[in-house]
Amino acid sequence: MENRLLGGCGFKVPALSFGTGTFGDNHWGNTDESEARRLLDICIEAGVTMFDSADVYNGGLSERILGSAIAGRRDQVIISTKGADRSGTGPNDVGASRFHLIRAVEAQLKRLGTDYIDLYQLHNFDALTPVEETLGVLDDLVKAGKIRYVGVSNFSGWHLASSLAVSEKYGLPRYVAHQAYYSLIGREYEWELMPLGLRHQVSAIVWSPLGWGRLTGRIRRGQPIPAVSRLHETARFGPPVDDELMYRVIDVMDAISAETGKTLPQIALNWVLQRPTVASVIIGARNEAQLRDNLGAVGWMLTDDQKRRLDEASAVTPIYPYWHQRGTAERNPSPV
Repeated sequence: MENRLLGGCGFKVPALSFGTGTFGDNHWGNTDESEARRLLDICIEAGVTMFDSADVYNGGLSERILGSAIAGRRDQVIISTKGADRSGTGPNDVGASRFHLIRAVEAQLKRLGTDYIDLYQLHNFDALTPVEETLGVLDDLVKAGKIRYVGVSNFSGWHLASSLAVSEKYGLPRYVAHQAYYSLIGREYEWELMPLGLRHQVSAIVWSPLGWGRLTGRIRRGQPIPAVSRLHETARFGPPVDDELMYRVIDVMDAISAETGKTLPQIALNWVLQRPTVASVIIGARNEAQLRDNLGAVGWMLTDDQKRRLDEASAVTPIYPYWHQRGTAERNPSPV
């Protein structure tokens, strides 16, 4: 497994990491403790040593199952988790305030059965809490040894840029990772966040690289979604996707699959892995078969021609001002 530097720091993470959103019982899956330990065994053996969670996944149950699965081998794994989303009904049970983050991290450490978190990410931006307060409490948690590195998730460009400016001004911890949605049918990350990541050394940790399950191979042009499929439920949580765009991408993926012998998920993951700023791609699996298929995304590379065809099939006209900036490419070159 290839390991890549995370942002502007000396910490390396595996190119593939494993998401634990299926741990417990929700619309993503229902992995119990026994199956979770088996999946982690396979991951660790393959070099997938980073495991991502969040305090809101199954009300904390996902973190608890992850903690149980890594018991006795904490030194073999990297724990990545998230906080700042609503975790209770109280007025202070949400956000990136000093009050909430300290309480959230303490609870997460207990659920995970560890005394430190390798990478802690804010799940969303909190516009009601001063950036200085948020970075200040993260600084305290880093100095206390409870967090090693900090990152964010689902930030817009100005959220991240203003936070980095505060870090530089006051010498506070710097975000080295941005956990963001990016896929062949969702390339908005490229418009602003990727150039920002390149300029300021913030790596992408990609979630939902299979486009909310649409690129798993179960959807084909002219065919309805299978009657028994989690796609009926998970599609409600993701952004809308133009059907013609999706089918155009899948048609090209099918052709490349015939050329390479690789599955559609392997092709989709391999494409994301070769994009600028991407340090790690989060894979998710409800069972061993899905996991082993996803692991087949590494150890080979799409050809330049195959990447070009996928790029062309998945291209859309960006929103303003990004479409306008394409007219000044000599001064604003695209990162891809």
